[in-house]
Amino acid sequence: MRIISGKFKGKKILQPNDNLTRPLKDLTKESIFNILSHSNKFDIRIKNSKVLDLFAGTGSFGLETLSREASFVTFVENYTNIINVLKKNILSCKVDDACEIIQKEINVEFNFERLMKYEIIFFDPPYKENNINLILDKLLDANILKKNGLIIMHRHKKTQDLIPKKLKILEEKSYGISKILFLSLS
Repeated sequence: MRIISGKFKGKKILQPNDNLTRPLKDLTKESIFNILSHSNKFDIRIKNSKVLDLFAGTGSFGLETLSREASFVTFVENYTNIINVLKKNILSCKVDDACEIIQKEINVEFNFERLMKYEIIFFDPPYKENNINLILDKLLDANILKKNGLIIMHRHKKTQDLIPKKLKILEEKSYGISKILFLSLS
């Protein structure tokens, strides 16, 4: 895995040495960023944006946004082994002043209210996570997505999650066994 574009283009991203996480594949990540750059269904700018990377894993998505000049990324991850990899990836890119790591489990009890407002929220829960709609409801109730912001959700393509009525699907794409949903406030 690597950074695809921007000031860290080509930089390798360390991976965990276990199989308890599901890293975002380069092809899927590249497709997400192509859609962000070229879609006429939404107008989002990565440059100078604040990004929330939920279930951050190695930090691949958030680091890609920092490479493309996002102003700040909040990484939220709970798994200790992957936190160490995430920290090494952040230090390797020398962006520790442009991000924070919150080591907490993301569930219906997670306190989203303490977070800032974001233009982009990347939501990459484990495929087996069943409380997606409840977590999204809690996130929306905290009012941390800016008015014209975007939630990008990575799920298994066969998963049929209930999307809260406060959100609308702007675009949906499938890649291998994954699907990516681009969501905005209704």
